[in-house]
Amino acid sequence: MLELGFGLADLACTRFAFSPLWEVVASVRVLKSPQEHPLHRAWVAAVRPRLDASGLDWGMLADLVPVPTRVIPAFVCPPPVTTSPDLEVELATLRSTPPGHVDVGDSPRLAVLREDPGAGLERLAGVIRDYWAITLAPYWPRIRTLLEGDILYRARQLAEGGAARLLNDLDPAVSWRDDTLSIVHRHVSGVRELGGRGLLLVPSVFVWPRLFSVTAPPWQPTLRYSPRGVATLWERRGSGAPQALAAVLGRSRALILAELDVPASTTGLSGGTGMSMGGISGHLTALRDAGLVNAHRSGRHVLYSRSEAGEALLAAARPSPEGPAG
Repeated sequence: MLELGFGLADLACTRFAFSPLWEVVASVRVLKSPQEHPLHRAWVAAVRPRLDASGLDWGMLADLVPVPTRVIPAFVCPPPVTTSPDLEVELATLRSTPPGHVDVGDSPRLAVLREDPGAGLERLAGVIRDYWAITLAPYWPRIRTLLEGDILYRARQLAEGGAARLLNDLDPAVSWRDDTLSIVHRHVSGVRELGGRGLLLVPSVFVWPRLFSVTAPPWQPTLRYSPRGVATLWERRGSGAPQALAAVLGRSRALILAELDVPASTTGLSGGTGMSMGGISGHLTALRDAGLVNAHRSGRHVLYSRSEAGEALLAAARPSPEGPAG
């Protein structure tokens, strides 16, 4: 059991953020041990062949994320200092890690980090950037939408019921009582006083079913937990284009936007929609120009995915599960 002691200043400094860099690290655990993460089976099935075909040597990153996971070196995924950093901001923090904080094991692939931390961190940042482009960038708008939705929900809890409601609802393994946050933790126990630094709460799609924490200085104490709705992340959200969206974009473009529940190539979209390759390309160009679709290169192929604006537009156009209010 890990117990975090709060003072008044800690409650005032408690905040939320999400972290693309942490999602990279947590997703490595999933790829290294997919049988332990059935929730992400669809993602693994889609990205593992692309990762293998890319020729990327990501062994350096893999060795920094052991499975089974007891400890991940904190410098690999430092807690974010802003609410919604992009990956490049977090990689800049990674590259600026003081040499004394670069603590790695004896893997031969990590020798550069031990012998020349500056050069090793630059190399690691490059590996992470390439890994991100192949495995997570096409899915990031969907992931980010889920994370932002969770943070908004938690903020509403705080406003309506205070810290007690917020902290008691984070996870079944987390409970709040008498100014102490108790966490049923696999590998960490003891009492830690936050000491006025507050607690950083980071929802993470790849952390399920575990919780991960950071309590060692110099980083802000951090708790990484699963967001609401993570079990639905990779589900297809219904076939066909909403009629309301088709009326605005046209049936073909609305259908393409709806098909991008999973990032796809022009060939894949042509097969899924029955449209010609030329027609697909023209519609994708229009959707990209409107900011509704992003393109991501994966080896010799280009994958298309909905942007955050495309996610929001499609969600707004689809009827709620309850149907229209009567």
